[in-house]
Amino acid sequence: MNDKQKKPQKLKARLPRGFVDRSAVDIRAVNEMTAKIREVYEHYGFDPVETPLFEYTDALGKFLPDSDRPNEGVFSLQDDDEQWMSLRYDLTAPLARHVAENFNEIQLPYRTYRAGYVFRNEKPGPGRFRQFMQFDADTVGAPGVQADAEMCMMMADTLEALGIKRGDFVIRVNNRKVLDGVLEAIGLGGDDKAGQRLNVLRAIDKLDKFGPEGVALLLGPGRKDESGDFTKGAGLDQGQIDKVLFFVGIKDYAESASRLAELVAGTSKGAEGVEELNFIGALVTSAGYGSDRIKIDPSVVRGLEYYTGPVYEAELLFDVTNEKGEKVVFGSVGGGGRYDGLVSRFMGQPVPATGFSIGVSRLMTALKNLGKLGASEVIEPVLVTVMDGDVEAMGRYQKMTQELRAAGIRAEMFQGNWKKFGNQLKYADRRGCPVAIIQGGDERATGVVQIKDLIEGKRLSGEIEDNASWREARVAQETVPEADLVAKVKEILAAQAEDRKRAGNAQ
Repeated sequence: MNDKQKKPQKLKARLPRGFVDRSAVDIRAVNEMTAKIREVYEHYGFDPVETPLFEYTDALGKFLPDSDRPNEGVFSLQDDDEQWMSLRYDLTAPLARHVAENFNEIQLPYRTYRAGYVFRNEKPGPGRFRQFMQFDADTVGAPGVQADAEMCMMMADTLEALGIKRGDFVIRVNNRKVLDGVLEAIGLGGDDKAGQRLNVLRAIDKLDKFGPEGVALLLGPGRKDESGDFTKGAGLDQGQIDKVLFFVGIKDYAESASRLAELVAGTSKGAEGVEELNFIGALVTSAGYGSDRIKIDPSVVRGLEYYTGPVYEAELLFDVTNEKGEKVVFGSVGGGGRYDGLVSRFMGQPVPATGFSIGVSRLMTALKNLGKLGASEVIEPVLVTVMDGDVEAMGRYQKMTQELRAAGIRAEMFQGNWKKFGNQLKYADRRGCPVAIIQGGDERATGVVQIKDLIEGKRLSGEIEDNASWREARVAQETVPEADLVAKVKEILAAQAEDRKRAGNAQ
């Protein structure tokens, strides 16, 4: 029998499926992007609010606990008081809870924005993650569709502030009331037709993917895809299908508005929805937002069980190359609409609300494709090297580092194994440090430091033809009094910045 102790197994480092680590580059890109979004929201008079990552599960709406575990779509756990809590699925349901809980203290209309991670307990796939960031803006307590029109204008202004030019995006607007009116007009009104209505809405939502012919099959008997899988249709007859396809096929709303009004005439909601769409169209046009930015588009279907009035979607129109090398239109990067019933669930009284959500990760990918992110320069830190490990020397190195930081210069003192000086310069090279500060015992005794320009020899300027002329233009390493350290580092960094600027202009 072997009495030898078993060697403890090494823990395997691994990421949970559907989650990602973010690099410094991605974090800075998101910060740059959200700062621009935040500026637009603040300009419109919206204020920030923050809600926690967890909510009681019943507050999230349709995701309610079953007898064992409420794991359909959300990540959940049971608290010590046996109440189910879930990681938030979006940012809207938590806002509805916040408004209801603080209703007496909140000034209506309540105009607010918030950014944060949301979580989906769904099967991950390419580009589909279980954790991602959203950036929302909402107006609670504003019943008129002028609030919806303002949301569309703010969304358009946000995309332009991010560098997406007109013609490369459009905010598409529809109204659930019109859609409900069309469904009622073709005989799908009433509670007993709820399932069939849902199938029709799902079919319409596939318009971009399958085209009118594919949607017609999904509205009728069903559709078989290339693999042979069959999707059962909504079971509409040809007359019903024609009316639905007319509705979602409207390209010029102004030309089709009268026919659409005839289609929904006599329905409880349809006429009201058409009137609201016309009102939104008139408002945005009066404010100078033409159809090149905000367009009435009846094919927009969002939030099948969520929205109660106007719905809108921000769509990018330019091509990108996908992982297969194919050119595809980028598509939706956010959207929203009116959700008058969400806050009311907690209140027992009507509380109108409207808002939209930007998918931060998806929009960031689009901006990277356009070259609109990462343009702001991040300079790596000046490195204060360590030649001696005694208290006095270490104190001097730390003092230099703090003086640089106090002057607004990004700086760090080397914290690794200082006894191998060559490794310090390798570290500086890998980090891309622009300058190294060196002080050994001899320099310390005379109160001087060596300042090494680590960018020397790199031909950043088109005016410098060879290393000899570079050295004439700027000495690579200088010895200066400690008192002149900050001024000299600033001078070198300014010269490097000028070189980069000239190199950029020369390209």
